[in-house]
Amino acid sequence: MALSARIGTRDGWAVPHAVVTLTDMTGTQVLRAEVDEDGAVQEPTELAPGAYTVIVTAVGYQPLAQSALVTASGRVDLGRIALARQGGDELPPPGPWTVDPVHSSVAAIAQHLGISSVRGRFLDFGARIEIAADQADIAKSRVEAVIRSASIDTGNATRDGHLKSPDFLDVERYPEITYRSHGLTPAGTDRWTVHGELGLHGVQRSVELDLSYLGTGPDPWGGLRAAFRATAELRREDFAMNYNQVLQTGMAAIGTTLRVELDIQAVQGESLPEV
Repeated sequence: MALSARIGTRDGWAVPHAVVTLTDMTGTQVLRAEVDEDGAVQEPTELAPGAYTVIVTAVGYQPLAQSALVTASGRVDLGRIALARQGGDELPPPGPWTVDPVHSSVAAIAQHLGISSVRGRFLDFGARIEIAADQADIAKSRVEAVIRSASIDTGNATRDGHLKSPDFLDVERYPEITYRSHGLTPAGTDRWTVHGELGLHGVQRSVELDLSYLGTGPDPWGGLRAAFRATAELRREDFAMNYNQVLQTGMAAIGTTLRVELDIQAVQGESLPEV
């Protein structure tokens, strides 16, 4: 083949709608080719030896231009070309992704006695992520999550019992904590702001997650995984959890602000594979 190349994302995922154009030193277009479903292009048209400019374009991605030298054989192999999403923002390939709770964590941190922090985590949760198929409208990607409130674990049975009581989570009346996103906006390279509704303690509030996409890769079980980290700040009183014990110093025993930290691994597909 006179021209060969493979177009993908920085993680190696194919960009099947990309177009490769070659122009000569006068700026005249001499070749235009579309890549196949695997992101590959193999153009049989013979090229005259010399220097060319390669331009790769795809909807939702930043255009890329680079130089290429066609040898006397009339062939040029461009190898792998990685495209960056428009604005430099990245997300995993489109389609459904299922969160793996065994390799993920949902934690909340509260200030205690004004001098230290208490960390708790939820052990029972599930979530599904849908990355929009249209790369030009990636903001329509969404996430839905359900957390069993009674699965809170702070490493202290007495404290856990109090957190499950009506003073805090009231797990008998409100057994589930839910989150459903309704929008996504870029906040920098590999960073996004997720807009959604958090259902906690019988109250629905808009909550934004600061999301970082950490990349994708294969797992030992034959699947493909994507990793994310997300954080949020919550105020207990926004969710009708107003219990507080005031110390003799006048300081609250438990802080009114919670920091939520999510470390997530998601497997590509509608469900988790059996391992």
